[in-house]
Amino acid sequence: MKYILLGILALGLVSCDLGPQSPEGFSLPNGNIDDGRRLVLMYKCLTCHRINGLEPPDDLIDNPEISVLLGGKSVKVKTYADLLTSIINPSHKFARGYKLKDIQDGGVSKMTNYNDVMTVTELINLVTFLQSNYELTPYKSTNYQYYGY
Repeated sequence: MKYILLGILALGLVSCDLGPQSPEGFSLPNGNIDDGRRLVLMYKCLTCHRINGLEPPDDLIDNPEISVLLGGKSVKVKTYADLLTSIINPSHKFARGYKLKDIQDGGVSKMTNYNDVMTVTELINLVTFLQSNYELTPYKSTNYQYYGY
């Protein structure tokens, strides 16, 4: 049952139109940040990701060529839909600033697929933790001077 729900969530989140597959109205219940932090360590996400303030355990294999930053300052709100889609469909959009050969192979993300392993509750907690690591910074627009003629 949990895998069916994950599949339905994935289908609903990848659509951009306002039709029946639109993510409009989608909302996750509140998750537990501490449980989400524990899941990052349990699923060894820090093998290929880094999160400021979270140190990988000593027994984790270091993967320096793939170190995708999660969290930090962003001019765009990281929504439930953004983060959830990145987890359950990592090939949907690749992180900027990294060599494609390091993060994908033939258009498919190198990220391990946890869709048949992670429960819905774990997914909710993981998204809640990840979302808490982003800091929204206001976009500073260019201040153009008016040159009157």
